[in-house]
Amino acid sequence: QVQLVESGGGLVEAGGSLRLSCAASGRTINTYQMAWFRQAPGKEREFVAATHWLGVNSYYAASVKDRFTISRENANYTLYLQMNTLKPEDTAVYFCAAGHGASGTHYPGEYNYWGQGTQVTVSS
Repeated sequence: QVQLVESGGGLVEAGGSLRLSCAASGRTINTYQMAWFRQAPGKEREFVAATHWLGVNSYYAASVKDRFTISRENANYTLYLQMNTLKPEDTAVYFCAAGHGASGTHYPGEYNYWGQGTQVTVSS
């Protein structure tokens, strides 16, 4: 069993920054690929970024590449998402996810575990 708990969301003005955290736990957590997704009201859940505890590659959606950075702290299995130059269209609930799917997969169905989500609101 894997548990994921997100934190760090909030309200920020356009152009600002936020850093999200995801505390991950579970006996086999180090075998999972980790990802961030987001879901805006009335829209489908959307891939943001992914990485693996044991890998060196990171994967990004085109809409966030060069603005967002996914990173991890393996010592305590914490996943981060540094979000810079935020735009109003980044407003969404952000979810942390864990799965054993293909590297960098964008499909929510390939992630088995999800956090409860954290709200990010970017004002114009």
